[in-house]
Amino acid sequence: MQTLKLIVREVRQESPLIRSLRLAREDGGALPAFGPGAHLKVSVPGLREPRCYSLVQLAPEAGRFAEPVEYRLGVRLEEASQGGSRHMHGLAVGDTLSVEGPKNDFPLHEAPAGDEPVVLIAGGIGITPVASMAAALKSAGRAFELHYSGRSRDQLAFLPELQALAGDALVPHADDDATCRFDLKALLDAAHPRQHLYVCGPKGLIDAVIQEARARHWPDAHIHFELFASAAPQAGDQPFEVELRQSGRVLTIPADKTIVDIMEEEGCDPMYDCKRGECGVCQATVLEGEPDHRDYYLSDTEKASGKIIQICISRAKSARLVLDL
Repeated sequence: MQTLKLIVREVRQESPLIRSLRLAREDGGALPAFGPGAHLKVSVPGLREPRCYSLVQLAPEAGRFAEPVEYRLGVRLEEASQGGSRHMHGLAVGDTLSVEGPKNDFPLHEAPAGDEPVVLIAGGIGITPVASMAAALKSAGRAFELHYSGRSRDQLAFLPELQALAGDALVPHADDDATCRFDLKALLDAAHPRQHLYVCGPKGLIDAVIQEARARHWPDAHIHFELFASAAPQAGDQPFEVELRQSGRVLTIPADKTIVDIMEEEGCDPMYDCKRGECGVCQATVLEGEPDHRDYYLSDTEKASGKIIQICISRAKSARLVLDL
């Protein structure tokens, strides 16, 4: 993945918590092409790992994806920020960023036979990749409906641009307004499993979409999603031991860290990418013990087998796991 040095050309407050940044090369030259759903990895001073931010594209012209002269990011200021969103919200015009990408782990698929309307669902800052999908669908003349939900209407970033782009295909939802509160069950009851669903937003929203869609016999191949959140402790999490059978090392995994975290701290070199349990890169074979699966990669059958685990996010139900690492 190539590294780019970009300069901030514009900063806009899109909602009380979300700012957008327009980034360009200093010489104004063309940037690498990207597809809807793509993101940049942004290096943040003081943080070991880069932060990923989706590219926002709200103009339907195909050239904006194929030969962009600027990138646009949307960043939500997080209350529990570890430094990434605070740094991004502190940037001003003229500041520079070192980024890698674009990379796309959440692509928009080609139109299937029959070309049923695509259902786009976004919650909060999850609008950033989903807005780009709406623009690409509009450019391709493909039918879609965009459901955009937030705590209140003033929290819906990019709303005027989305209205201009999508027209009646945009359905805004606000939690504090009973007349337009998001009703996932009603939405899916009115849709058909032939349609493709794309959802991005909080973990609770994504979990609900997956659960409700599967309950209505939606094939997994038609349910597409992207999480912004990485592994986070859950109530009741306990420390456990992990034995790395190939090296014989035994590690203690505390309640607030992952297997990957501790392996890195102890000088191991585990393979991983997303750290959200989506990509499968960190998969390991379980030789002993019972995994506590928290990923979105394995099938229900694979999880039930207890034979493999995604070590970037999943934990142990047993006091000890033995992994073939």
